[in-house]
Amino acid sequence: MPKLKVLHLVGSAVSEFYCDLSRLYAQDCLENTANPARYEFHIAYISPDRTWRFPISLSKDAINLAPALSIAAAIQVLIDLNIDVMVPQMFCVPGMTQYRALFDLLNIPYVGNTADLMALVADKAKTKAVVAAAGVVVPPGEVLRAGERPSIDFPLVIKPMNGDNSIGVTLVKTAADYDPAFQLALTHSDEVLVETFIELGREVRCGVIVRAGELVCLPLEEYALDADTRPIRSYADKLKQNDDGDLDFAAKEATHSWIVDPSDPITERVWAMARKCHIALGCRHYSLFDFRIDPQGNPYFLEAGLYCSFAETSVLSAMTKELGISLDQFFQKMLADATIRSNT
Repeated sequence: MPKLKVLHLVGSAVSEFYCDLSRLYAQDCLENTANPARYEFHIAYISPDRTWRFPISLSKDAINLAPALSIAAAIQVLIDLNIDVMVPQMFCVPGMTQYRALFDLLNIPYVGNTADLMALVADKAKTKAVVAAAGVVVPPGEVLRAGERPSIDFPLVIKPMNGDNSIGVTLVKTAADYDPAFQLALTHSDEVLVETFIELGREVRCGVIVRAGELVCLPLEEYALDADTRPIRSYADKLKQNDDGDLDFAAKEATHSWIVDPSDPITERVWAMARKCHIALGCRHYSLFDFRIDPQGNPYFLEAGLYCSFAETSVLSAMTKELGISLDQFFQKMLADATIRSNT
């Protein structure tokens, strides 16, 4: 049986931060899914100057040694490699949208959600509008630009419109604290989403995978928050810098997050909302959603994170593991779904 030629699309067209974030997750994936008997892995690395490289590994030395190519030259390399399927590992907005669309044009299938859907969910307000129209409960909010003030009452949560990893997200309890938080969000996005703060009961993430055409909701992951000392998740809860100055994963111990027992009463309520979100947005292969649970047990949709790096540390990897699906099995199934769909 011929090996499947798998391309990992890594890097960022925007910043070195997103390059490092991409490398962090992609390296974990490469180390934990490599199967020389089944796959032939290749790497395409995008730099913020929009040049392409095809390094033999994701070490900084290997990336620097690989020749920098124009997009035209890179496309020829992709054609010559005759790639079977691509795994998106880019987290910047162009990486999640324009670069996926390029592979659509090249007729190279890829795992995960389409470029047009990723463009939609990059806008938090539009995503909320779509799922709200499907009957999913969302926090009241509004979109503001520079110089504008909110019409909804404090406390508020201020978010850059298209940011990830809680960058630029601030809980603002009084009007006196609004301006600094709003200006911080504007450094990351021209538009800012301002939402009513939902008092903390719990905060969970729900994954959905498609199996045999059916939506399978995965065990929830819950995050350790405290109404007084840590009422919302922050950047520090997700990423950190190691001693070398490189990005690294924040701690994943049970004191920070854990898998919720499926018998927990909140599970079915969140699963019902997650299914509505998946269908309303038109997701494929998998989806991932964050929900805030108020003290009365009512779930509110926060945002969609429609990507999976297939790292061992990825949320979907941990969730599927709870169902008895190993990372190898999960990765193989998603590659098969991507390639089968491209041939139908």
